[in-house]
Amino acid sequence: MGIRFVLDPPLTPELRDEIVGLWTVVTNAGGAVGFVGQVTEDDIRPFALATLGAAYEGPDQLLVGYQGDELIALLFLTDNRFHLKTHWCVLKRVMVHPDRQGYGYGQALLREAEQVAREAGWEALHLTVRDGRGVEEFYRRLGYREVGRLPGALRVGPGDDRDEIQMWLPLT
Repeated sequence: MGIRFVLDPPLTPELRDEIVGLWTVVTNAGGAVGFVGQVTEDDIRPFALATLGAAYEGPDQLLVGYQGDELIALLFLTDNRFHLKTHWCVLKRVMVHPDRQGYGYGQALLREAEQVAREAGWEALHLTVRDGRGVEEFYRRLGYREVGRLPGALRVGPGDDRDEIQMWLPLT
């Protein structure tokens, strides 16, 4: 079965709960989406609701992917909130349900984000990756290139600092 994308779907209580659930499952599977270790929905909910608020009350956008009626993927296209950077945006919280990884849904999600960005007139996409899991290779295969690293910028635990890898995809 394929994946169906919706940009800025109506933010119902059910969708909020589905997003919090997906975010929790992805985090607990080791996904680098803002948290570390095992978390509960109660841990995720305040951050998720604030992030959703920026998408629905501010300049950011939410892109969700469904398989049938099930939410299996999402990302945020975030505005830089700086007038000299209005020609590109940042992708944040890129996630695919762990049970659906390896089937091309992540690639489809990012290709859809590229299309949304092009239609919005953006010239490039930026994202960051937590070093140590090899995820940057996935993005490289999709055309993103590493443009910098912040050594030890992410403290995922005592004595476990990771580089934050900056990646860039020109759209023009």
